[in-house]
Amino acid sequence: MFSSLSDSLDKTFRNLRGVGKISESNIADALRDVRLALLEADVEFSVAKEFIAHVKEKAMGLDVLKSIKPGEQIVKVFHDELAELLGGDQVALDLTAPCRILLCGLNGAGKTTTAGKLALRLKREGRKPLLVAIDLYRPAAIDQLATLARQIEVPIYTPETTEKDLVKVARDALAWAEGQAHDVIIFDTAGRQEIDERLVEELKRLHSFVQPRETLLVADSATGQQAVSVAKHFDEAVGITGIILTKLDGDARGGAALSMRAVTGKPIKYAGEGEKLDQLFEFHPGRMADRILGMGDIVGMVEQVASKIDEKDAMKSIQRMAEGKFDFYDFLDQMKMIQKLGDMKGLLSLMPGFNKIKKQLPDAAFDPKRLKRTEAIVLSMTPDERRRPEIIKASRRDRIAKGSGTKLVEVNQLLKQFGEMRKMMRSPNKMRGMMKQMGGMPGMGGLGGPGGGMGGLGDIMKGFKGKFPF
Repeated sequence: MFSSLSDSLDKTFRNLRGVGKISESNIADALRDVRLALLEADVEFSVAKEFIAHVKEKAMGLDVLKSIKPGEQIVKVFHDELAELLGGDQVALDLTAPCRILLCGLNGAGKTTTAGKLALRLKREGRKPLLVAIDLYRPAAIDQLATLARQIEVPIYTPETTEKDLVKVARDALAWAEGQAHDVIIFDTAGRQEIDERLVEELKRLHSFVQPRETLLVADSATGQQAVSVAKHFDEAVGITGIILTKLDGDARGGAALSMRAVTGKPIKYAGEGEKLDQLFEFHPGRMADRILGMGDIVGMVEQVASKIDEKDAMKSIQRMAEGKFDFYDFLDQMKMIQKLGDMKGLLSLMPGFNKIKKQLPDAAFDPKRLKRTEAIVLSMTPDERRRPEIIKASRRDRIAKGSGTKLVEVNQLLKQFGEMRKMMRSPNKMRGMMKQMGGMPGMGGLGGPGGGMGGLGDIMKGFKGKFPF
């Protein structure tokens, strides 16, 4: 998300940093560009106007104008105000017992999937969540939540298909929950295509009976300013305690995230980026401000990698690389690590400056099918060939190509790049440089080697020169 806004702001601040002396005139020019960028990103007009006013007031301060690098100071002012607009400090869920979480929102926002994601996240944090399907208008939603519950192995209460009374379902669900080991109950409610009085009244009755600790609005970030209006209506009806923004990976503008917090005064607690059940992340305003300004989110990146990759396996891989013993068995292990990481493009977007270099990458750089084709080539090798790639001559290459259903040129290319990579690994200076670029971050070893068109982190930072396979 925010890619269009990030690109616009990058150009504006790049020009500002290059100015030797800051004046009211060039500050005004920069802020005019920023205001246009915010409006194009679908930020609500009054929010953009007030935000610009705050930035201008601080940017015109004497401490900024007289500083050695006023351009950098103004960027810092903008960053701090942006983080404040997004909510300041990260706000965690209130999980005080008895903890009941009510999810509300319009149809299509992703409530049911978010209920499953939230349950999985809480389960991994050591909680014992229960799910309650309380959308009595869409049987498919109940079936969907039941399927998700089975996948994540969380108990679920589902009402009878003939049931129409929301409060009765909630009462029966709470009675059922008494016989389950739990400390959190998540209620997935019904939505509508748009706000209507019937929906609001039903939600009020349910809210009054359940008395939830958290009432979270699930909002589709791609709906822009409509999401702001929806947030105001739900807040006035039941008093939401927080917001979960969904589909952040599919919206290049991101205006809803910037507007909803300002308009409702309620924190954005989680963000969904992707369809997989483990793709629900805490919303950190400061980190999001970093991402918008192209500074990346290394902490978020490490958290995601560490949650999916075994650190012992990663360290073993690094050790093998450092000793120059890397073979195609290690290569397969690396590919499995990368497959666990999921959407590599989304993950690497958390790297500082990645948005600037991604346009230089080939279209197939993040194609998972390419990883599968490379894996097929390696799996078509004999155990001895995987341990000693140097023995793979012409006849063996033909056999491997036929066995993997690929072309001979693809096999030759993989072996050539693999050989170059091993040569680099046997050079102590080059290996030290690569390890330094990887930053010594926990769990990052799995990214250091080859992987599905993504290369290693070191190579990404060098502009993808292609020294790693595919």
